[in-house]
Amino acid sequence: MPKFKYIVKDKDGKTITGTIEANDRSEVVNILRQKELFIVSVSEPFIRSSILTYSISFKKKIKTDDLVIFSRQLATMVDAGIPLVGALDILGEQIDNKTFGVVIKQVHKDVEAGSSLSDAMSRHRTAFSALFVNMVRAGESSGTLDVILDRLATYEEKSSALQKKISSALVYPSVVSAMAVGITLLLLLKVIPVFKDIFSGFGAALPTPTLVMIAISDFLQKYFLVAVGAIMAIVFIINRYASTERGRFRIDSLLLKMPVFGPLMTKVAISKFTRTLSTLIKSGVPILAALEIVAKTAGNKAVEMAIDKVRMNVREGENIADPLGKSKIFPPMVVRMVAVGEQAGELEKMLSKIADFYDEQVDAAVSALTSLMEPFIIAFLGIVIGSIVICMFLPIFKITSVIGM
Repeated sequence: MPKFKYIVKDKDGKTITGTIEANDRSEVVNILRQKELFIVSVSEPFIRSSILTYSISFKKKIKTDDLVIFSRQLATMVDAGIPLVGALDILGEQIDNKTFGVVIKQVHKDVEAGSSLSDAMSRHRTAFSALFVNMVRAGESSGTLDVILDRLATYEEKSSALQKKISSALVYPSVVSAMAVGITLLLLLKVIPVFKDIFSGFGAALPTPTLVMIAISDFLQKYFLVAVGAIMAIVFIINRYASTERGRFRIDSLLLKMPVFGPLMTKVAISKFTRTLSTLIKSGVPILAALEIVAKTAGNKAVEMAIDKVRMNVREGENIADPLGKSKIFPPMVVRMVAVGEQAGELEKMLSKIADFYDEQVDAAVSALTSLMEPFIIAFLGIVIGSIVICMFLPIFKITSVIGM
């Protein structure tokens, strides 16, 4: 007979945890209710849940679009008066993503057993972020779960759209750059050795540029694997350094200061910070908890530490605007708009306006970046590959000029 772990509260509000043997979850719920205990959660043994998590991790990834559809549908059902347990049961059956369907079914079982929706979701961090869970918890406590779920869907849609803009801007230069490196290596490793064999029969001194190109080709042929190993070692060392708190902070700080890409990443960080904080505050999440969630979802260690400092100052009774200005990451315009929002008591509206403004700024920056990268890459291809071709044909031009004389 399996054991179930439970968390309950007695009549005095004291939290009690323990384990109990039963045939299924429903039997556990009945036993605890007979003892006049308020059920907080009932979960299956750790081994079983671990196996479930392990099996899910190897299945189809849960996408943002899946969360958006789920949030919208659940919000509609709750608003229509369908009981939460019934709504989760329906959604668990009809969701196309099988992995997400398994998660929803597990959430349905936990809610049916007496858990709150937010507590049930908190057990599936791969599917539901801390932001998602806390907003649902705020919706449950305020009785506006349908509104919060709809707001979550809108937030996820806008965040996903922002991420797709950045990804689409980087795809083209990444593909073209990879092709440029591949073509260059092909010329150096395969084409130049053929020309070298042809030139060896000329019996004449080769031009200096040709000799340099042949020397580079010979070096790559002899030490290609060594060079690849060295590059992999450097990447590994950088990744290990980036995995440390200090390393990640320094690398992320440098990324924000990079030419061209730095301003774009700063705008993305500001847009994400303001939209996330606005959504959380509007949903009724306490300001300190909201700042903690925003910091963890920042995606940049320098921004995360700046937000953590803001949270510490707010805990001590200060406002949000002043420590934002001291961080030197957020522009003066953002700081002043946040200060005005705090003074007017409409911080969430002001943050939303800032997010909309920076979304437009990101659009403009992405368009400018794409326009700038295209001629740069074409020029790079022309210079590198053109130089290789010219160096290889110089001896032929030299011989042709000698024969002509």
